[in-house]
Amino acid sequence: MKAMDGVFRGEESMSDTRHFRVDTDRDGIVWLTFDRAESKTNTFSAEVMGEFNAILDELAVKKPRGLVIRSGKTSGFIAGADVDEFTRIETTDDALAIVRRGWDAFNKLATLSFPTLALVRGFCMGGGLELALACRYRVAVDEPGTRFALPEVMLGILPGWGGVMRLPKVVGPTTALDMMMTGRSVDARRAKRIGLVDASVPVRVMDNTARIMVLDAPRPQALPLKDRLLNGQLKPLVAKLALRQLRKKAQREHYPAPYAILELWLKHDGDPFAPRPDDPCSVAYLAQHPTTRSLIRIFGLQERMKSLGKESDFAAKRVHVVGAGTMGGDIAAVCAMRGLTVTLQDQSAERLAPAMKRAAELFRRRIRDKLRARDAMDRLVPDLSGGGARHADVIIEAIFENLEAKRELFGTLEKIAKPTAILATNTSSLKLADIGTVLTNPGRLIGLHFFNPVPQMQLVEIVAGEATDPEWAKKGAAFARQIDKLPLPVKDSPGFLVNRVLGPYLLKAFMLVDEGVAKETIDAAATQFGMPMGPIELADTVGLDICAAAGKSLAGEGATMPASLAKLVDAGKLGKKTGEGFYRWVKGKPQKGPDGDVPPDLANRLIEPYLAEAKKAVEEGIVADADLADAGLIFGTGFAPFRGGPMHYLAQRGA
Repeated sequence: MKAMDGVFRGEESMSDTRHFRVDTDRDGIVWLTFDRAESKTNTFSAEVMGEFNAILDELAVKKPRGLVIRSGKTSGFIAGADVDEFTRIETTDDALAIVRRGWDAFNKLATLSFPTLALVRGFCMGGGLELALACRYRVAVDEPGTRFALPEVMLGILPGWGGVMRLPKVVGPTTALDMMMTGRSVDARRAKRIGLVDASVPVRVMDNTARIMVLDAPRPQALPLKDRLLNGQLKPLVAKLALRQLRKKAQREHYPAPYAILELWLKHDGDPFAPRPDDPCSVAYLAQHPTTRSLIRIFGLQERMKSLGKESDFAAKRVHVVGAGTMGGDIAAVCAMRGLTVTLQDQSAERLAPAMKRAAELFRRRIRDKLRARDAMDRLVPDLSGGGARHADVIIEAIFENLEAKRELFGTLEKIAKPTAILATNTSSLKLADIGTVLTNPGRLIGLHFFNPVPQMQLVEIVAGEATDPEWAKKGAAFARQIDKLPLPVKDSPGFLVNRVLGPYLLKAFMLVDEGVAKETIDAAATQFGMPMGPIELADTVGLDICAAAGKSLAGEGATMPASLAKLVDAGKLGKKTGEGFYRWVKGKPQKGPDGDVPPDLANRLIEPYLAEAKKAVEEGIVADADLADAGLIFGTGFAPFRGGPMHYLAQRGA
């Protein structure tokens, strides 16, 4: 393929652009490469969309043999709209202007008279997928990084550039609504199975596949009759069933966006300009909703946490985890799933076996492809001798919470570890300063505090002790990003941030149980406030023994354990992992009775200790600032996202 000055040889060249390169091959196919200037990621800003519109206008006149749109970035295809512009929205007119420019551009793309194709390698999110849907054909590169999603709902908005209109007509309304109302992504192979893409191919043939498809111009695949009916006369039935499921997961007053997506599809066929401005499914309504502002703020906090992992160029190839319990085994599995070679050490094969079994199940669920799941399993190596520590770039200790045992282990590990290897503890309650007393160089000891369940929880606290060299903490943050976690730097203090704040919250819940309040009522009060699960269910999920140990560590010697908690721990009823705790657990789900009448002040009684402790942690400098505290507590405890974080909530409540 030869780069040209314009669309066609010998004709007037196209206007110069900063963000797009236009090439024409010998078959007359235009290859439009999106490579946003001064950015590592392709996003649609006002300037980018203006250039794209101008190119489409000229192509409409030139009428080439076909058009292939691809990315010039190694990071992926297109991440969507420029979210920074969302943060500058002041009026509903500002929001509508952003929607209008994408809606008009992609409708223009959809009506071009020649074949158009999106060649997708890497992430294809939001406006990127809406662009792809506006093309006649879509080809996906079959790699783990290729993912398709319409995640606008996570920002409290809806896919306003044609996604609500086009996706149901491509994959059927049931699959489309699930993707749009949850933000869930699909990989290249699933995209092919559901009809989202026309082909899923290896890298080596991606260009040729795109070229042949454009030249052959096959008839676009039609939806099955069932989906055509569900998109037509059976629309109300689909909407009714979707609404029933949605109400179980989100309250409209807290999260209006998924409801808006459903209604925009049902009532207006996805046209964002059809509803009145005061209609709950309109862009104008969502733009001024406080949830939207909170979720966009949280997105910014998430990006800030990601940037903390860029302060070091550290990259691991091998990881060694000591301790194959629930936490250690799952940490090892997540690292292997992310492409690292992992050795998992414990004292016997019997202790390693459950961790390997859980890892196999995780790979089966998450990876789905049998060959890739097998490769991940091959990367996870049982290690009874502990020899893997000699070759590891990161060594993570995840044994039981005993100070002397941890000291003895790190004394051994330091002697055999590479001098460039991170030495990390997953302790949830012990101080690094105490653990590191046995080390010749305590400056290299950091905390990598993961949360249960490790595969689901995004946050990792990066703990720096008094003796920790800041460069080692930065390497820890880089490692957290390498395995797709969000790093939160915290000071070495009992409970760090998350467990410290959770402690008083859980203690209050246990005390209410002791007072005779039904556990179901307590949990219902918390979920009505906006927490993803109640404190009693959370304690069962974490493990009541862990809650008891952490509580003792935070409260100090002499503190009295709540009677309800002590009784269950003494009986060995430790929650989900033993099948019974406060609740009885069946197939991973708590068996709950009726909620009962939730007193109007119960949520406040539960949440006030949480808020007070979060405020103290910020004042004591456990985290750098209130924003990072909000980010850590949202991603670490699930604090009601629509409220913007505990510190933000306190500020808004005070105002």
